[in-house]
Amino acid sequence: MVDAEPFIGEKIEEIGAAIGDENAVIALSGGVDSSTAAALAYEAVGDQLTPVYVDTGLMRKGETESIRETFSYMESLRIVDARDRFLDALSGITDPEEKRHAIGEGFIREFETVARDVDADYLVQGTIYPDRIESEGTIKSHHNVGGLPDVVDFEGIVEPMRDLYKDEVREVARALDLEEVVSERMPFPGPGLAIRVLGEVTEEKLEVAREANHVVEDELEEYEPWQALAAVLGKATGVKGDNRVHGWVVSVRSVESRDGMTARAQELDWETLQRIQSRITGENENVARVVYDVTHKPPATIEYE
Repeated sequence: MVDAEPFIGEKIEEIGAAIGDENAVIALSGGVDSSTAAALAYEAVGDQLTPVYVDTGLMRKGETESIRETFSYMESLRIVDARDRFLDALSGITDPEEKRHAIGEGFIREFETVARDVDADYLVQGTIYPDRIESEGTIKSHHNVGGLPDVVDFEGIVEPMRDLYKDEVREVARALDLEEVVSERMPFPGPGLAIRVLGEVTEEKLEVAREANHVVEDELEEYEPWQALAAVLGKATGVKGDNRVHGWVVSVRSVESRDGMTARAQELDWETLQRIQSRITGENENVARVVYDVTHKPPATIEYE
């Protein structure tokens, strides 16, 4: 386990030395990893840092408004509306790795655009150890590691938490006195809802996934899962009112874990599962059925793509 206080001092010094008198942008998603990296970098270089949140259209319900409120103390915060550009880039793509690479390149190009505007030579990222392990192996490419394009227009990429696991990042976040809504926040994938939508990403699927994920996080808060999510799998027949429908199948997943490298599916009571399916099917007329994923990691991954 990381010794948070010495780690913070060491990383602030390292970030300051790496960036020097230059400017930097930081990829800010609102999750604990990027938020902790942002706090460290802000301590290290202050106004030389421009936090950049890219609204990809692939985020959780209300995410952009939450970012604007939580990080309002950083006067240089940039919120970039790139929803149309990301959806266009994902059009026609069904392969999970191609999705991740398209999203990784999209993020980098948005950061490069802001960097040119503020004359920044460095990019700070909240990459953590499991991101690197999974990307360097054969499991999957993380959008901020293996999903990066070959050519990146930055003098350097700074990753202060590249050797930490998620639980260690939380320790650092607490030591930095970050709000609990940040330090204890449930993990959310960098590629967002794109990897909770099997096959091609469309606005309809994204809206179903966004609303279903909101229901799942709301209903399972009391269980304190390491991660809980909803994914749109495909279509199946169902009945709504007196009509036969061909609607979306939503899979609910809730797992316990320490560091995300392995995970166990949570045992949820029947009443909770029925309440979740009732809300998801009732609040979205295009959902025909809801299933619960009981698979551990391994053999499954936590996310679907």
